[in-house]
Amino acid sequence: MPSRRGTARIVIADDHEMVRRGLAATLADDERWTVVAQAANGRAAAELVVLHEPDIAILDLSMPELNGLDATRRILAARPETSVLILTAHESEQLVREVLSAGARGYVLKSDAGRILVRAVEALLEGQTFFTSKVARLVLEGYLRGGGSGEPQDSATTLSVREREIVQLLAEGASNKEVARSLGISVKTAETHRSNIMRKMGFASLSDLVKYAVRNKIIEI
Repeated sequence: MPSRRGTARIVIADDHEMVRRGLAATLADDERWTVVAQAANGRAAAELVVLHEPDIAILDLSMPELNGLDATRRILAARPETSVLILTAHESEQLVREVLSAGARGYVLKSDAGRILVRAVEALLEGQTFFTSKVARLVLEGYLRGGGSGEPQDSATTLSVREREIVQLLAEGASNKEVARSLGISVKTAETHRSNIMRKMGFASLSDLVKYAVRNKIIEI
């Protein structure tokens, strides 16, 4: 549903400037909505959603500082009225489950975005969900029947939201001091979080943490 201002408002987040421009251009000719802000990472996207109160946030799944899944959780915690549409180059049953569990209402493959992005935005504004056809099939075959294969998952859900943020920053190469600065905490607190994560997850080294982050799509290499 459009915002109280009449014209629906949209925030776009992707770490590639050309992709952001392309998405904005695809949406630019429709008077029913306007792109009010763009972000290059998930943390900035969450802040812009609080600032601009958009009806829709279009988020890339793989972004620095805060990935699309964790940005979705942060956005919906702060502003549940915003509908989140995830864009990604990947399709898998596990990712679909994680996207839906995070609260996103749409999942569109980047390869399809030029063709169906407008339809996806229309659906979300009408209070519906929207999935690329390939993803919709995965939903029907997996998520809606109760969760897929039943195989154990190496999932990041055992980490808190703050711990996931720290794992992403560390996996991206941030030092304890840089983690502290990014999150607005003390260096000592950042060090404590890091030690707790390493112990909680059984990581013997930073290499183990990075492998875990890649496996669970917290970062992408």
